[in-house]
Amino acid sequence: MAPENHLRVRPLTTYALLGALLFVLKMALAPVPNVEPVSLLVIAYTRVFGRKALWPVYAYVFLECLVWGIGLWSVNYLYVWGLLCLLSRLFKGMTSVLGWAVLSGAFGLCFGLLCAPVYFVTGGWAFAVSWWISGIPYDLLHGAGNFLAALVLLGPCCKILERLSRTPLD
Repeated sequence: MAPENHLRVRPLTTYALLGALLFVLKMALAPVPNVEPVSLLVIAYTRVFGRKALWPVYAYVFLECLVWGIGLWSVNYLYVWGLLCLLSRLFKGMTSVLGWAVLSGAFGLCFGLLCAPVYFVTGGWAFAVSWWISGIPYDLLHGAGNFLAALVLLGPCCKILERLSRTPLD
């Protein structure tokens, strides 16, 4: 194997492991409704790895589909996590931990609304709206959990990931 190929295996492995970490941590917190580390880590991955954060994010989505099967929620996952990456890229210059916590909290609060378009397409406006409204209590928990997790853990997560990224992955 040529030396260049060895350089490509390392980032692939790293991003796959980061995607697996997303999945494992989400499963560990599954007993707590809508409190999950995925939003926190998607933001951290994007802050540190830029657009390459899409690799671990979609490795995570793949694992979710592999374990739970494919359903309407799968379509949601295909765009909502990419949207969070995009938002994180747009705010990459933001240095305030509070600002990142607000972004993460707002994303969690809007999660049901972000998923509603798929339900609109499959079941009409009444289905989408009723699905979204019935999920508002969970979105409130999701937003609060995201806000607190980002406020407390985003800085340490980014420091660990930056240390990991100092050794060349490409």
